[in-house]
Amino acid sequence: MDLSLIIGNKNYSSWSLRPWVFLKQHKIPFTEKRVALFTDTTNQQLAEYNSDFKVPALKDGNILVWDSLSILEYLSEHYLDGRGWPQDQEARALARSISCEMHSSFSNVRNELPMNCRKRFSNIKLSSAAQREITRIKHLWNQCRSQFGGKGEWLFGNYSIADAMYAPIALRFYGYNIPLAGHEEAYVKSVLNQPCINEWIEAGKLEIEVIEEDEIDA
Repeated sequence: MDLSLIIGNKNYSSWSLRPWVFLKQHKIPFTEKRVALFTDTTNQQLAEYNSDFKVPALKDGNILVWDSLSILEYLSEHYLDGRGWPQDQEARALARSISCEMHSSFSNVRNELPMNCRKRFSNIKLSSAAQREITRIKHLWNQCRSQFGGKGEWLFGNYSIADAMYAPIALRFYGYNIPLAGHEEAYVKSVLNQPCINEWIEAGKLEIEVIEEDEIDA
C-alpha cells in the first residue's frame, strides 16, 4: 500500500483527525503511522515529510502532502474525482469558505477547549471571545444544514471535506458539554455515531502520553 498518513497523538491531535476520518469515512485504504508529539524523537521521526515537523502529513508513493486541508483536497482530487466537495456550485463555495474559516479562525475555541478524548467537562468558564466563536460555528452549521442538508445527515447532505474539518469541533462541543439545539445538536450526534470516530476516541483513551499544554482543569 503506497498511501500513508502520518498523525500525532489521537487524544490531542485535532489536525490529524481530519484527514484520518475522511479516509476512513470514504473507505480509502491507507497505512497509519503515529508519531507521539513533543518527545525527544518527534522531530527526527517527522523530518522526512518536509512538513516543518508538523502533523498530519500524507505520503502517496513519491508525493508528499502536508497540512490538513491540503491533504483533504489531494484525497478528493486523486481518490474521489472531486467528490470531497459538494457538487452544487453554491454549496461548494460555502463548503470551501467554512472549511477555510475553520482552518484560519476560532483560535479562542482551540485554546480554551483543547481536544481531549479521555475527559468530559461541565461548566467550563469561557471568555467572551470563545463564546462568540462558538456562536459563529453554530450559525455556520445551521446555515449549511438549512440550505443544503437535504435528506442527508451531514452539513451538505453527503459527507464532505467540511465535515472532516469540523469533526474535532464536534468532539470538543461534546467533551465540554457546550449547549446545543436543533441542527447543531443533531449534527454532533451524527459525528459521534460514526464508527471511525468511535475508533479514534477509544484509541485516544488508550494512549499513555500526556501533553500538559492540552490538559485543563475543570
